[in-house]
Amino acid sequence: MDGVPDVFHQYPLHLDASTKAVSAASLASDVALQNELKELNTLHRQIIALETPQQMVPPPTPVNPKRSAQITKMQETAAAASKKGNYKEAIGLYDFAIKMAQERPPWEASGLAREELSGLYGARAQNFMALQQWADGAVDAELALEMKKVGNTKAWMRRAQCLREMGRKEEALECVRFGLDYERPGPDKAGVAELETYLKELEK
Repeated sequence: MDGVPDVFHQYPLHLDASTKAVSAASLASDVALQNELKELNTLHRQIIALETPQQMVPPPTPVNPKRSAQITKMQETAAAASKKGNYKEAIGLYDFAIKMAQERPPWEASGLAREELSGLYGARAQNFMALQQWADGAVDAELALEMKKVGNTKAWMRRAQCLREMGRKEEALECVRFGLDYERPGPDKAGVAELETYLKELEK
């Protein structure tokens, strides 16, 4: 009811150290309180009796070998088409491979899908660049980097080259600098050297 202040009652409750049961011996005559404590303790015992997470069956973790084989086969076929100069065909094949990688079930390791997608987007970007479709190449290179920023010098280079071809030289410079920040501590010294050379070229 409006205008009636809330009332707070502090009860002298006791928690048993061994059973964790809550009691109020000094208020034994309060039937309502004793019933609520009884229900609380019963609920507590039921929860403890439940199976622990360690006893539950974990979700399946093995990777589906058929899907992995299909993605690898599609990727190899696309790479072969690209080497022959059939860039549009290669892009179509990479489309299918990307779709298969994206549809991996959620219980499989996310790192596997990210690794696959990074390589697939990067390879498709290269084929867009061969067709001088710079905007599409820049998007794919960025997606490859979103999946994997470290150990991906080719994607940094491809994105920078696409941005430069679109006249966005400042963004290309920024891309290479970011790439070097990520890649210099890594093992790909040849890729880092290539990025450093390209940075000097852009700065001129």
